[in-house]
Amino acid sequence: MDSGQQATLALQLLAIDPGLGGVTIRARSGPVRDALLRLVDPGAKRIHPAISDEALFGGLDLSATLTTGHLVAERGLLAAPGPMILAMAERAPVRLAAHLAVALDKGAGHTLVALDEGVEPDEAVDAKLTERLAFHIDLSDISLHEISTNPPGKAGQPPTLPMGGGFTPTQGRGLPSVAPELLTQITRIASDLGIDSLRAPLFALRAAKAHAILNDRDHITTEDIETACALTLAHRATRIPEPQPQEPEDPPPEQTENQNTEDTLDIPDELLLDAVRALLPDNLLDRLAAQKARQGRGNGTGAARKGNRRGRPLPSRQGRLSDGARIDIIGTLRAAAPWQTIRRNATGRDGLHIRPADFRIKRFEEKSDRLLIFTVDASGSAALTRLAEAKGAVELLLAQAYARRDHVALVAFRGTDAELLLPPTRSLVQTKRRLAGLPGGGGTPLAAGMVAAFEQATHATRRGLTPTIAILTDGRANIALDGTADRKQAAIDAQQIAKVLRAHGIDAIVIDTGNRPEPALRNLAQTLDAAYLPLPRADAHRLSQSVATALGD
Repeated sequence: MDSGQQATLALQLLAIDPGLGGVTIRARSGPVRDALLRLVDPGAKRIHPAISDEALFGGLDLSATLTTGHLVAERGLLAAPGPMILAMAERAPVRLAAHLAVALDKGAGHTLVALDEGVEPDEAVDAKLTERLAFHIDLSDISLHEISTNPPGKAGQPPTLPMGGGFTPTQGRGLPSVAPELLTQITRIASDLGIDSLRAPLFALRAAKAHAILNDRDHITTEDIETACALTLAHRATRIPEPQPQEPEDPPPEQTENQNTEDTLDIPDELLLDAVRALLPDNLLDRLAAQKARQGRGNGTGAARKGNRRGRPLPSRQGRLSDGARIDIIGTLRAAAPWQTIRRNATGRDGLHIRPADFRIKRFEEKSDRLLIFTVDASGSAALTRLAEAKGAVELLLAQAYARRDHVALVAFRGTDAELLLPPTRSLVQTKRRLAGLPGGGGTPLAAGMVAAFEQATHATRRGLTPTIAILTDGRANIALDGTADRKQAAIDAQQIAKVLRAHGIDAIVIDTGNRPEPALRNLAQTLDAAYLPLPRADAHRLSQSVATALGD
């Protein structure tokens, strides 16, 4: 089954059972996506990422209230259940994702088609929202003729579309019942795939029931389970289960044709895993590695700060006109409108009555600048290679830093100490000049390098920057913090400094440049709560791309 058939089938199953939540469709705007959206209910409500809370939940109709002189409320988009289409879903803020997730959790009949128009792997819909959507379809690499208006049906005969060209919710038909053992088996399959959400097996079970109804069956068959598991579990998998060698078993007792019901259905786990493996993307391991690299306390961007002057607009709040605050005129009028009749009667004066309690103040969210602190191991015979990689990566990242307001600093550790070779800067010319001749050789004082990076991160935080430390080393630390050659104490010192960095909430990335992954560096990354990237023989381009991916750029 190709991606076009998967998308069409997902929309049909969603129309049969709105409890499946919805589907994420990753595709750029174009004829392929338009052809698929024509299969959605024409009455679906359109939502954009900048939609206001009043439009979602309803609120005061300001113009009608001022015209009539009494309170007039307007209904929000979430007031009535039905399908919704969220355009540019990858740009939806956390606030909107939370509102939609709550609406889906209520089970009131809302369904969501999230249109993911992201280009890079890190551009994706909020994870908390996609967890509540049963299906995920990627149409990035298919052509228009591959979009089928009908998924494969029973005996190769596809079911016809509903009248009107769109899939509308099915009414008045119950879902088949299943034995509890089937849910247990699906949960076990999800666990083998590394899925830790209990919504996944529940979605698989509901999808199997809906698929049975789609094919005019009153019971669930093996085909229904295989299809449902493939559609709901493949995109959630975090590991590829290895095939288990099967021991010869006694042949099962013969069954009549009518005995293949939910009470006697017996499907081997390996059969369901094969169905899921067939839909796993070829680059699953690379995609999961990039995803893990982005996971952490921060997302690599500058920290969000609330202000009243500039940045992304936030909902206005009640406040006072002081300290340079900017009034939200529309919000103030909305707050004052319900009280106009009472205030006119109390004062005996016509006109608009505004009280201090009505004032609404504009709020904005702005991003602080980010400082990327490269902490490079310049010791040993491979120092020149690592420094060359770091030089190239710094220059490549800094060349793209202007759009992201990034700063870069470079700390090198070798011998018995560490030094700041490049103070925080955005100047590409100054960077090239400072990187021209970096010395190398000697021992590996990893702890000293982390201390120097921590000092720079602390100074950056005081200046309003958001620091991220990128540690490049082969992990063979042999110089303790006091300068003595003690490999065991050097490892202990590095772990202690890592705990300090984590306690201060400083994001970090550990890049292992050794020929083989070093367990000590993996443990260090766990202590830092940081991404661990083993990159043996990485050149400057690959190094810069890996760091950018880990930072979420």
